[in-house]
Amino acid sequence: MKLIYNKIFLEHTTPPGHFENRKRLESLGNLTETDIISGEPFLELVHTKAHIEKIKEACKFSEMIDADTFAVPESYTVAIRAVGAAIMASQTNGFAIVRPPGHHAHPNLASGFCLFNNIAVAVQKLVNEGKRVFILDFDGHLGDGTLRTFYNTDKVLFWSLHQYPAFPGGGFVNEIGDGKGKGYSINVPLPPESGDDTFMHAIHNFMPIAEQFSPDVVAISAGFDAHIEDPLLQLRVSANTYHTIGQLLQSKFKNIFAVLEGGYNATYLPKCLYNFQAGINSDKMYFSEKETISSASVLKDYTQRASLLLKELSPYWKLPSTLTGI
Repeated sequence: MKLIYNKIFLEHTTPPGHFENRKRLESLGNLTETDIISGEPFLELVHTKAHIEKIKEACKFSEMIDADTFAVPESYTVAIRAVGAAIMASQTNGFAIVRPPGHHAHPNLASGFCLFNNIAVAVQKLVNEGKRVFILDFDGHLGDGTLRTFYNTDKVLFWSLHQYPAFPGGGFVNEIGDGKGKGYSINVPLPPESGDDTFMHAIHNFMPIAEQFSPDVVAISAGFDAHIEDPLLQLRVSANTYHTIGQLLQSKFKNIFAVLEGGYNATYLPKCLYNFQAGINSDKMYFSEKETISSASVLKDYTQRASLLLKELSPYWKLPSTLTGI
């Protein structure tokens, strides 16, 4: 899995002190640049014309879209290249190193630092080409925009692991899809203070669903803000877990691409990201640190939630009657 990057992604400017800033990508070192296609011709695969025009205007006049989401004149060009990079990654099994992130953007709404939903556009393009796509969103926040985009389809399996409660709200176990999509949305709501053991238990226990779905392509919303040192959440995942997830995915699926979402500690973002890339590529762990263990109260809370999720999904997939390995 090669990184797809261009310095244009540094040109989306946010106010001083904003967590989503250019230092996130600068922390990754001197990355090789790639010529990035424009994603503008593909925006309407997911987004409404009204939303696209609203973002254009917001960028033109440097408007605040909401309390967290900003636009400057360069932002529209940057954002459509981020979509383009996601599409390129989907065609090459690459990793799109982009900003602004995308998974909070709905078809008609920008939110949570996100203008357009980079991964959703790339995935919808694949679906239109006849592909079945499994999206794993392991960012510590619910990818609510992606969830809602694919909530009514059986062509996309969407699986999110996220802190609950936390921004943007929602993402509890009973949100499993609607219509043809019933059973094709998996939300694992992790209690605050969840560690490596809880995170990986969820991965192992619900991975059989992804295998039964038998995707043509696996799309990863790769956010790293579940890390213990991230300033925006209270999860306690170590960098080691991202290497483990990469290894596991590589062992089970053939066509995998990734798009960067969150991760707001510039010291640990590269360690987590390069660990994940190394896992996918069957390379040694880039950075190792002490693994984390959840407290008894966190494990109890998680077990109750995961058991409820198991019951919600059991009518749609072959799953054990009870959780194992906890």
